[in-house]
Amino acid sequence: MKLSTNIAGQTSDILDDMKIFVSRDENRGISFTNKEAAYYYTQSHLNDHVEHAYFEGLNISKSRIFSGYTLIADQQKLDNQEAEVCVYPYKMVRMHGSLTEELWMFDYKNVLGISLTGAQETIGIELLGEQLNLLNPRDGIAFFNSIEGGWVIAVGAAGNQPVEVKNHTVYSAANAGSFYIAVGKTVAGAADMIHDTRRDAVSMKHERMKRMEDFLQKNVYIASSSDSLTLSLNWLNITMDQLVTRQQGDGIYAGLPWFNEYWGRDQFIALPGAVLVTGQFETAKNILLSFAKFQNTDAASKYFGRVPNILALKNVDYHTTDGTPRFIIQLQDYVKYSGDTAVITELYPAVQNSIEGSIKHWVDDKGYLMHDDNETWMDARDANLKSYSPRDTRANDIQALWYNQLRAGVYFAEYMGDSGSAKKWSNIAGKLKRNFAADFRDQSHPYLADRLNSEDEPEFSLRPNQLFALDMIEDDSFKCEVTKTAWEELVYPWGVASLDQKHPFFHPFHLTSLYHKDEAYHNGTVWLWLNGIAMQRMIEAGQEETAYTLFKNMNWQALNLGVVGGLSENMDAYPQEGRSWAKLTGAYLQAWSNAEQLRVWYQYFLGFRPDMIHQALTLAPRIPGEIRDLQARVKIGSGTIDITYTATAATEQTYLYGFKGIGLTAVIDISPFKVLQIEVEKDCELKITRTELKLTAVLSDKTGTIGKEIIVSRLPLREEQQLNVNQVFQNVKFAEPADLGNHPVTKR
Repeated sequence: MKLSTNIAGQTSDILDDMKIFVSRDENRGISFTNKEAAYYYTQSHLNDHVEHAYFEGLNISKSRIFSGYTLIADQQKLDNQEAEVCVYPYKMVRMHGSLTEELWMFDYKNVLGISLTGAQETIGIELLGEQLNLLNPRDGIAFFNSIEGGWVIAVGAAGNQPVEVKNHTVYSAANAGSFYIAVGKTVAGAADMIHDTRRDAVSMKHERMKRMEDFLQKNVYIASSSDSLTLSLNWLNITMDQLVTRQQGDGIYAGLPWFNEYWGRDQFIALPGAVLVTGQFETAKNILLSFAKFQNTDAASKYFGRVPNILALKNVDYHTTDGTPRFIIQLQDYVKYSGDTAVITELYPAVQNSIEGSIKHWVDDKGYLMHDDNETWMDARDANLKSYSPRDTRANDIQALWYNQLRAGVYFAEYMGDSGSAKKWSNIAGKLKRNFAADFRDQSHPYLADRLNSEDEPEFSLRPNQLFALDMIEDDSFKCEVTKTAWEELVYPWGVASLDQKHPFFHPFHLTSLYHKDEAYHNGTVWLWLNGIAMQRMIEAGQEETAYTLFKNMNWQALNLGVVGGLSENMDAYPQEGRSWAKLTGAYLQAWSNAEQLRVWYQYFLGFRPDMIHQALTLAPRIPGEIRDLQARVKIGSGTIDITYTATAATEQTYLYGFKGIGLTAVIDISPFKVLQIEVEKDCELKITRTELKLTAVLSDKTGTIGKEIIVSRLPLREEQQLNVNQVFQNVKFAEPADLGNHPVTKR
């Protein structure tokens, strides 16, 4: 991938190659953040989205500042509907005939740059929003109060040109070329930001572009002859990183426009794909430490040991069961990626409290983690606080998370030399696993029960949550059956539905006049974050080609539908009448949707799964046949690993790994060959060649001298097992919409 920058003209090959043209008919959402607490949202041509239009313009924290703007050139208002629009990772450009408009945000500053070039005499900007009031001008700068939050908006022209206000529109000479909009808590503070931006605009643009360039080049480098693969992954990484912010210290916005705050559940679901596979280990650590500070340490509280579900500016809430297990699991994942052992000692008391608090208050005699009906991720309730999708008292995904929390606890206890806790927690995990296999299965269902109710009865609604629970199932044949059933009944070409269509409470549409949207939220609505676990289970079963079909669909969607470059929160399960693709719904940019797409790419398609506590790295690439060549980079521990992949024939592939600044034990897992272990020293190169009959691994030092060569043949047993699995998945297909008349909710 080429990297070239021309900051004076604000161009960059690596970023400008990502330009996406948006047509008037597409009228897509466009969103940027300042990486701190502000975001700007608009649509390319007309701001008319039924749910998102309210948030057009600049938003800081939970406050709307102003609702977009209108530009004027030589006394003529510009019509965005007639513009040609292109979106870059760092700016939006509208071409109005001979006039060019650019919109910029700047990193870690509440400042916008809006340029308009090509005018002859004057340029003007009108900020939109009914509650905006003009304040007294000062030093050639106009001031307004914000819609919400008590902020002051300053509008100044570039080049120290003065501005004039007429009928709430700010004008300046055409040769100013740009307006700067700064938002502060006082008039003086906002004015200072205008002065600073006039002086530093070029360097501020440079810093923003350089951050993005470095991120794409050093952290998540990807290149392939498949341009759409490269483009989509670059955009997904950029839009994911938009949500990694510093609103309350380091954190990950759950989603935009509604969820621009830190949610425990969302934070830890998103964390691997947002900051671990992208090598942002310091950020990951800060997020974990931040939530640990807010852990409930009141031993008398039934929430003792829990971390918050909501860590907002004015609200800390502990009413979730799954956030705390995910916190501990992600602490383990962070340690595995970074090799940071000091954090184990620092946070081991938090690990102990999280597990012992659950044992004391929430664990039953069988080892199950109990919870209330709204304490799983399926938490929607009606106005009377009645759950739309009750999953109390023991949901299958909660048990899986609890099981993995216990296993992570054992991992940390053994490191700390706490043999008593390690034994205790291991015993509970073992009991839980045995009981789960017995209680969540029966002879009449080819899948797991979604929950045990308060009467200890299994409830067999077919939901995707069971995919998280397969770690507790030893029966490989049944795991394949579950995965296939879930795929064919729940996984549509556009994503994973929250309930199967045969269920009487299945809702084919999310946002409709037929019923309240929350009624459908977890009862049929597609959730894109669930694509991650669905693809993972398929890849684990050796069905990477099937998984890649969904992966590729999501890449296409990020490039062509919804907010430019990102994935939404939800979709309808069924397309609207006359459509072939389902409608996007929910938040226009959702962290866990982007993050799970990226996590699966790095951990399961590329197959990088580190355990730096043990100085080990599993290399288990499952690259689909459609990808013929690939270059990528990952950060692990204190080093980087570059991979070059080529497929020269249907049955011959070469994987070349360059280890820079890192040495470890490489565990090579390529089916149907024997799993190999090779000790790799720093700055060595590992070349793996796969042919029809053999797998060859060659280790060379930095001079090219071969230090070791291992050749293995196919394992007949592994080959036979994969053939049997392939039979199970033969002709597997996506779920297909049924006739609307099949669904009671459409007949009300």
